[in-house]
Amino acid sequence: MSYQVLARKWRPKNFANLVGQEHVVRALRHALESKRLHHAYLFTGTRGVGKTTLARILAKCLNCETGVTPEPCGKCAACIEIDAGRFIDLLEVDAATNTRVDEMRQLLETAQYAPTAGRYKVYVIDEVHQLSGHAFNAMLKTLEEPPEHMKFVLATTDPQKIPVTVLSRCLQFNLKQMPPGAIAAHLARILGEEQVPAEPQALALIARAAAGSMRDALSLLDQAIAHGAGRVSAVDVADMLGAIDRSHLLALIDAVARGDAAAAVKIADEMQARSLSFDAALAELAALLLKLALAQSVPGTLDEEPERARLAELAERLDAESLQLYYQIALQGREDLPLAPDEHGGFVMTLLRMLAFRPEGAEKPIERPAPKNVAAPKAPSAAASGWPELVQQLPVAGAARELARNAELQRRDGNAFELLVPKAKAYLGERAYTEKLKAALEQHLGANVTIKVSIGETAGTSAAALQANEREARRAAAAQAVHSDGFVKDLVNLFDGKVVDSTIREEGK
Repeated sequence: MSYQVLARKWRPKNFANLVGQEHVVRALRHALESKRLHHAYLFTGTRGVGKTTLARILAKCLNCETGVTPEPCGKCAACIEIDAGRFIDLLEVDAATNTRVDEMRQLLETAQYAPTAGRYKVYVIDEVHQLSGHAFNAMLKTLEEPPEHMKFVLATTDPQKIPVTVLSRCLQFNLKQMPPGAIAAHLARILGEEQVPAEPQALALIARAAAGSMRDALSLLDQAIAHGAGRVSAVDVADMLGAIDRSHLLALIDAVARGDAAAAVKIADEMQARSLSFDAALAELAALLLKLALAQSVPGTLDEEPERARLAELAERLDAESLQLYYQIALQGREDLPLAPDEHGGFVMTLLRMLAFRPEGAEKPIERPAPKNVAAPKAPSAAASGWPELVQQLPVAGAARELARNAELQRRDGNAFELLVPKAKAYLGERAYTEKLKAALEQHLGANVTIKVSIGETAGTSAAALQANEREARRAAAAQAVHSDGFVKDLVNLFDGKVVDSTIREEGK
């Protein structure tokens, strides 16, 4: 016996087996139970969501030998022949290849004759929007005055192109794209029946790649079974699809939320080593940020997500403003990607933008410790006798070092030092701290030293004051650069936001 592809083998044969279209099924069931039958039905929706399948089930409900019913027996001649595609009173037409008026007139001529074997003649016209204007006009006459024994079932992916005169004469049902969770669960049931081992993460990848189409999901599942030699694993499916592992992207969002630039860049490097598409990564990253934003605003939206625990944790940690900003940066980064020196660099720069621009009140970034064995930057020699430079070289720590940094040198006579400490730091003049500073000076100079510490008004020439002034100058320059940056201006205008100067840090800080 030849192999039958899963999309055909597991095509639903009744309403109970149809996945994800409960709102349509409920309405059709009620109509069939109450015998309130319309002469024309229009099913709209994207590819692979069940339009033609619903049409065939409806044809069985209308022609089952047990009577008009929402539960066709599946065993009578009519049900069996409809399932097999050879029922003489079920005519399926592809409008994409039968667009001309002559073909439609020829088709409709047979509508006047009574059914040969069934209770109703059912005309299923797929992609009906591709009919020509004259062909629609030819159909319109029959729709206006349909024979009692005739039912139209029209299906389309683009209802906008159907004339309103036709739309107004049809009972319209919009079929939804199927959520990934529902697709993954259905695939798991099928694989259980087929006795094919599968990893849940692999089915989640297929469900996302199917983009709401069950037919596409089943076709991908067939491909995955072949690719994995009878086993469906996450690694094989990701390799087959060239998919971005969501664990990478969730880890990226976590790193950005913590302000951990090193971790974010490391993940980007790992993605480059696997030759993953950074364009696809930014698209998926934006989709994840959308899910997080929805989870914050509409509780329950993560119920169908396989990684709902991790997503819920991130949605709780991140503030709404940050999510909006990161989403916009991801979209802008994807648009800029072709202009970047290389995709990896463009992707990394997008991540660094997320780290650089943080809304006021957002979680503070990780503070990285300064590298060991690297001397602190020297303050300029603006004070008398180079006291700030001397302070940098002293082997002293703790309060004694604070005394040295905050004191101004009033006078030096050989190895005799007269220091002035500001009133706010008067406690640093205690004898214990003075003695430790004296010992450090003697160790550094190799001679006996005397120190006299006074309290009073300082002139801002201490090592601490000079370093503070230098930091403020660098921060002001950084703030000016940020305010004048074109991308920042766009974000401020787009979100009616403002740049919080206090959050601007020096590079590497």
